[in-house]
Amino acid sequence: MRSLLRTLEHATLRDIALVSLADALVGASFGAISVSGGLPLWVPTALSVLVFAGGSQFAAVGVVLSGGGALAAVATGLVLNARLLPFGFAVADVLQGPWWKRLFGAQLLTDESAAFVLRQHEPRRRRAAFWVCGISLFVVWNLAVLLGGLAGGLIGNTDALGLDAAFPAVLLALVLPSLADRGTRTAAVVGAVVAVAATPFVPAGLPVLLALVGLLFAGRPGARADAEAAPGESELAAAAVKEDVR
Repeated sequence: MRSLLRTLEHATLRDIALVSLADALVGASFGAISVSGGLPLWVPTALSVLVFAGGSQFAAVGVVLSGGGALAAVATGLVLNARLLPFGFAVADVLQGPWWKRLFGAQLLTDESAAFVLRQHEPRRRRAAFWVCGISLFVVWNLAVLLGGLAGGLIGNTDALGLDAAFPAVLLALVLPSLADRGTRTAAVVGAVVAVAATPFVPAGLPVLLALVGLLFAGRPGARADAEAAPGESELAAAAVKEDVR
């Protein structure tokens, strides 16, 4: 673990720490909501270890607390977690070694760990970012859920604390630098519009998947690079013409 930490830049480690802090707040909120809603402590604890997906856990517990059955809760969680499938293809190169290591790595795949991998370009740093982020979040999330569950009986209105707002706020801060690219910005805006428009009409989890439509408007990276390079090439061509005239 120490060698992985030395591989990453200080700024990346700082961002991972901030995301872990945000996850701790959300995990504590999840544990408190679950127990205060009437579920035994072992339910959110087991979900956190075996599922390890905050959105799916919130959705599954929400279904159960609203009177839904176990099958409906599982189906809701699976639909919401389907968004991780394209992430798996995008970061598949970081999972190497024996089958048990790859299996454990698949368990650590989250929105956050995938985001940190995609920010790195050098293979060694990509692997380090994945494992440092994944392991940190796994430990912090499960401890926070346990502590939140223990405190669940003491908290009256968990919604009033607004703990769940910390997580999307930190993620938004992390993706803002990527929006400087016009293609990425277009894809993000289109995806957000599609997701928000679909939210009232489709089950939980599907709006996130439908937001992938925005990728169709991102454009090819090579095409964007050519377009950016075009002005410079035009200047070179003009200079060559002048030289011929002389």
